[in-house]
Amino acid sequence: MAEKNQQAPFHYEWFTMGDINGFFGLMFDNMTVLSFLAGILIFAFGFPAEIVYKKMFPGTAFGVLFGDIIYTWMAFRLARRTNNPKVTAMPLGLDTPSTIGIALAVLGPAFLGFKARGMAEYDAAMMTWYLGMATMVLIGIFKVIFSFMGGWLQKIIPQAGLLGSLAGIGLALIGFGPMLEVFGMPLIGMISFGLIIYTLIAGIKLPGNFPGVLGAVVAGTALYYILAPLGLAGGHYQPFTAQLHFGLPIPSLGFLKGMSEAVKYLPIAIPFAILTVVGGINVTESARVAGDDFKTRDILLTEAVATLVAGICGGVAQSTPYIGQPAYKAMGSRAGYTLLTGIFIGLGGFLGYAGFIVELIPRAVIAPILIFVGLDIMCQAFHACPVRHAPAVALAYFPTVARLLQIKLSNIAVVPAEIFARQLALVDEALPELQIIVALGNGFILTGMLWGAFMAKLIDRQVRAAAAYVLVCAALTFFGIIHSAIPDGNMYLPWSLAYPASQVPYQFTFGYLALAALLFALSFSREAKEMPAAERSPVHQ
Repeated sequence: MAEKNQQAPFHYEWFTMGDINGFFGLMFDNMTVLSFLAGILIFAFGFPAEIVYKKMFPGTAFGVLFGDIIYTWMAFRLARRTNNPKVTAMPLGLDTPSTIGIALAVLGPAFLGFKARGMAEYDAAMMTWYLGMATMVLIGIFKVIFSFMGGWLQKIIPQAGLLGSLAGIGLALIGFGPMLEVFGMPLIGMISFGLIIYTLIAGIKLPGNFPGVLGAVVAGTALYYILAPLGLAGGHYQPFTAQLHFGLPIPSLGFLKGMSEAVKYLPIAIPFAILTVVGGINVTESARVAGDDFKTRDILLTEAVATLVAGICGGVAQSTPYIGQPAYKAMGSRAGYTLLTGIFIGLGGFLGYAGFIVELIPRAVIAPILIFVGLDIMCQAFHACPVRHAPAVALAYFPTVARLLQIKLSNIAVVPAEIFARQLALVDEALPELQIIVALGNGFILTGMLWGAFMAKLIDRQVRAAAAYVLVCAALTFFGIIHSAIPDGNMYLPWSLAYPASQVPYQFTFGYLALAALLFALSFSREAKEMPAAERSPVHQ
């Protein structure tokens, strides 16, 4: 009789049909990021494909495998602790903004810089790989530290600064580049783009509830291989040759060889670490609201260690918990989708089929997924911030736009190197326009963060706090941590620069100091202390 009164053993429904849909969504998100990482390095900067696929991909993929296995285990643990058989695991994958941002602003320019110093192409590529590994190790270390300070970071940096700088990346680096890919092959690209916006943005289901992302990839890829050989797709047809790039994520101290170079890129690396930590806090809170109360510290430490492990094993892209855990929960996913994704991406990096898939699917087909990601990031920034902070969010866009211009203008296929150097050093202008573009774009993430924060504080009538952010900009500008006058974005002692670059730290710094002094003086006025109209944008007052 006592045995009949005993409760039945708890059973966690860790795998359902919803995990199949969840797997395709999360897997294609990661494959899209890998595709553009490879595309940017190989096609935009002429990086050797062998090093991308055999050296960078295995460690990068291993970080995803490591993180998703831990998140899967966390879902089992939470299900047992709460006696909830419908817990949905936290999704983890490659961070889209930082992967693209680091490829465009760190790895690519560093590779070109190493070659300009006289290194052979292979040696320059290997040195860039070491630099990428070191950058990931530094980001991982900073994320471990920041995971214990996440709440404090959220308090001192207004959302307009955090999300605005991220939204600028969504506009200029994530959205704009892929849009060029779509219209490079308009017939193929627009079909895939149409299916993405139809299903993911408009929220309309395909017949038979066929997954929208999978449908876009299958339809676009099929059309490409049917029409492109006939010259009907636009662009250049590249016949597909089956090739697997085998490589193991073997831990090494190779990152130490790139550490001295990686330190120069800290103004880019640290903000990306901060953004993923704060993003991790936000997505953990959204999961809690949806019914799955994961421990924030565990989520943050896992993504930090996954990034650190990836860097030590040769990876060049950081992992992060993805936005959308409630969406995966709504489609019926449990823990199977994260486990499947981790295994698929991990083995894909080791056995080489990740590179195989990247080469198989045209970038015009993958590009619309990134456009959707960019749009989602931009919209989230405006939705999550108070309406009155909309100008602060928009202001944070401009440094990233400047960075995009620099990337395009410094491409020797667009502007020959000698013309770029000549325009940068025009002696008949105190501050040549190209020099200003370079300076505005360097340190773009940190600059956007500070600009958005300063404007948000000003809108909220915290005028002295706004002045304090401007003073921080002045201090960072003087040493090139932001607004570096050197094209590669390195820090420096300002008196060591040659004219006219030497004018940037002094003039920019004095400009910030003047603005800070003005705001401090105005903070004593009666008008500066009046509270703003609630939720009304000052642009429309």
